[in-house]
Amino acid sequence: MAEFDVDLFVIGAGSGGTRAARIAAGHGARVMIAEEDRIGGTCVIRGCVPKKLFVYASRFADEFEDATGFGWSVGKPEFDWPTLRDAVAGEVTRLSGLYRKGLDGAGVEIREERAVVTAPHEVRLLKSGQTIRARHILVATGGHPAFDPPIPGGELGISSNEVFHLPSLPGRMLVIGGGYIALEFASVFARLGVAVTLLHRGDNVLRGFDEDLRTRLRDALGHAGITLRLGCTVDRIELLPDGTRRAHCAHGAPIDADVVLVATGRRPNTAGLGLEAAGVKLGPIGQVLVDAGSLSNVRSIAAVGDVTDRVNLTPVAIREGHAFADSTFGGKPWTVDHALVASAVFTTPELGSVGLTEQQALATGRELRIFETGFRPMKATISGRDERIYMKLVVDAETDKVLGVHILGHDAGEIIQSVAIAVTMGATKADFDRTVALHPSAAEELVTMRTPRKSAL
Repeated sequence: MAEFDVDLFVIGAGSGGTRAARIAAGHGARVMIAEEDRIGGTCVIRGCVPKKLFVYASRFADEFEDATGFGWSVGKPEFDWPTLRDAVAGEVTRLSGLYRKGLDGAGVEIREERAVVTAPHEVRLLKSGQTIRARHILVATGGHPAFDPPIPGGELGISSNEVFHLPSLPGRMLVIGGGYIALEFASVFARLGVAVTLLHRGDNVLRGFDEDLRTRLRDALGHAGITLRLGCTVDRIELLPDGTRRAHCAHGAPIDADVVLVATGRRPNTAGLGLEAAGVKLGPIGQVLVDAGSLSNVRSIAAVGDVTDRVNLTPVAIREGHAFADSTFGGKPWTVDHALVASAVFTTPELGSVGLTEQQALATGRELRIFETGFRPMKATISGRDERIYMKLVVDAETDKVLGVHILGHDAGEIIQSVAIAVTMGATKADFDRTVALHPSAAEELVTMRTPRKSAL
């Protein structure tokens, strides 16, 4: 009898787990994966993919308005929520099927049930009652929305999991939170015609991003018609007889809404997985503590993706899963560099960022040169829209190395992906300067900024 039933057992068939399973199988490992919900994980089922489709839908409101300035007569557009909701659900189902097909094609055995860890080399499947002996166990269970801190009546709100399946488009929505999930959905629903109020306990939005982008995005959201209640917390949520949700605030008047979307944070999915009993050390919010190779203190158990609470982005989870599989089964050890990861916030206007913010760079003691520009995009000169683009380069004054690039405006996410290559390679401001501009484009401004504002020090 073989000592182990499989070489790798993966708990969670999201982006990180499926990538690890496929790569490991490609190296000849016997792989089994368990998923208790739908194959594809947060990103595909209830995260980045459906959210981006919602973002596209919301931006048609601007396109219809802009068209008039360019000579088009489009009549009064009408939006139908069920059409969008059901089309997005259909695309999610298609993508989930592709994930399944990829696992099947790689020879990975799929178990659609909950799995828990019962020992350093043992997993139990709860539905079938089967126990699997695994040489290696990979935890890739992701995270879940959390109301932080819990409040009375919090169950009257919904999370980003449920927002994609609303039976009808609400007239009023209260969004609680100031992170990217809260801002993205506030931006989406405001453009779909919903009266949106954003309530956040901080004095500004998007903590951790560059201050100049934070301030400009906050102002742009207000300009888009979103009511901002900053520096405010919710004490309780009350259900009125007509179905209205009334949020009572610590300061100011209560807020009435048809839907309350709670987007105050996420927590790793480790509860009830049996990790503590197996000796795995967890962090203060339940995250699996791992080393650079994604291994826990119990060396047969590894973890990738949001369950580790390192950099909670889908492409990072995918790379972590790939690195783990190559290192463990392919004889090609490598680790993921979490220091330079490009990110985008799909509000309107959009935000793209890579590298250090000005504030982070200052904290290192470097002398800086800051280059920035703000301008009206060419399209807005004809459409008449009050729209601006802002770009910023953070440069080390001594080495001339570009430490960070930050963009707020149309297609910021697309632009920052390309710029991230240069920043990752260690490009200098001189490298940017000697790059010929592509005209006319917004991105050309990144290589035409010549005069820094006064040194940040």
